[in-house]
Amino acid sequence: MSYIKDPMEIEKRSFEIITEELGDKTFPEDIGKVIKRIIHTTADFQYADITVIKDGALQKAKQAIKRGENVVTDTKMAMAGINKRKLGEFGGQVFNYVSDEDVATKAKELGITRSIVGMRKAVKENPEGIFVIGNAPTALFELIRQIKEGNVRPSLIVGVPVGFVGAAESKEELFKLDVPYIVTRGRKGGSTVAASIINAILYMI
Repeated sequence: MSYIKDPMEIEKRSFEIITEELGDKTFPEDIGKVIKRIIHTTADFQYADITVIKDGALQKAKQAIKRGENVVTDTKMAMAGINKRKLGEFGGQVFNYVSDEDVATKAKELGITRSIVGMRKAVKENPEGIFVIGNAPTALFELIRQIKEGNVRPSLIVGVPVGFVGAAESKEELFKLDVPYIVTRGRKGGSTVAASIINAILYMI
C-alpha cells in the first residue's frame, strides 16, 4: 500500500484537495487562507459559508502580532493549538487564565463561570490584545460588555464559541460592535477552529 508519509507533502496535498472541492467558490487571498485553514482542521466545508471576517480585521491582526501583542484564549485546548514559537518570534505570548487560582476562587465566590472571571483578568492585563474564544459564550459576552464599558480595545476577536446555549447569540452581539473580528455564524466553532484561525494569520506574516 502506497501513501504519502511526508508531513509537508500531506498538508500541501490537503490544501490542493480543499481548493479543488471549493470549486467556483473563491475568496480574496488572505481570507481564503483563513477559511482553507479552518476547513483543513475540521474537514467541514460549511465553514466557507459561515465564516465572517470584518473588513480590515486581518490587517489589524497582523499589525498587532508584529508589535508583540499577546493572545488570550478561553481554553487550554485553544492555547495548545496555537503556534507559540511563531508568535514568540514577534514577542507575543499566549495566555489562558481559567485555571488560575485567583480566578477559580473569585468565580466560586460570585457563582459565575471561570470563563467570565478569566476574561475580566485578561482584559486588565491585555487591553489591546488578541482575544480567542472557541468554547465559552460567557467569555464572549463578558468581553463584549467590557468593550462597551471602554475597558478594552481588542486588536482582534476570534469569536467562534461552539454549542447550543449562547454560542450563536454571543456571535450576533459581536456583530453589532465596531471591532476587528472573525466569527463563525451559528452553533459551529470550537477551540481547534479558533487556534487554526490564529495560525493562519501567523503563517501569512
